[in-house]
Amino acid sequence: MTSVLSFAVTWDYRCPFARNAHEFILDAVEGGATWDITYVPFFLDTSHVAEGISAWESPDNIPNLLSLEAGIVVRDRFPEVFPAVHRSLFAARHDDRGDLRDRSVVAGALERAGADPVAVLAEVDAGWPRKVARTEHEQVVDDHEVFGVPTFILDGQAVFVRLMTRPEGDTAGARATVDRVLALITDHPEINEFKHTKLAR
Repeated sequence: MTSVLSFAVTWDYRCPFARNAHEFILDAVEGGATWDITYVPFFLDTSHVAEGISAWESPDNIPNLLSLEAGIVVRDRFPEVFPAVHRSLFAARHDDRGDLRDRSVVAGALERAGADPVAVLAEVDAGWPRKVARTEHEQVVDDHEVFGVPTFILDGQAVFVRLMTRPEGDTAGARATVDRVLALITDHPEINEFKHTKLAR
């Protein structure tokens, strides 16, 4: 029997490259990929605050946690709609240019994906999703020195990956792309950085 490949991947809905990578993953799963995936919240604000200030406690940063907290609620309480909500929250930011600090924007994305926005936001207001976000974020930082999104974590290795395109519904191509990323991590640890000097236009 073939074992199921397990990996983790970080997300913050505000990052366009996280959106690209997660769309590849979601499309591949829709197309039949059977990976065991752990979705790990990562709060990007922690990388952009002055020394001595905690993004987790700063009034200026806390509003930026709203969409991440909503995603955690759906992941943990309503997993059957998590893929749709995951897509919808990314789309609200990057397709619709919505402000994810706005509860009405987040609520609209939840509702479009088939989640109950009142129930999800009530869980956000209960406070536990922020604790989960911080715990999981700090765990991958401590264990793997993760610094951004999307980072793939597999077999004890963590690799930041920047995919420049979207799968556009090509589920077979999406699966091939993610498989290629995972194979680079497991089969080619000698490659630390591989980056084009300029992008094709």
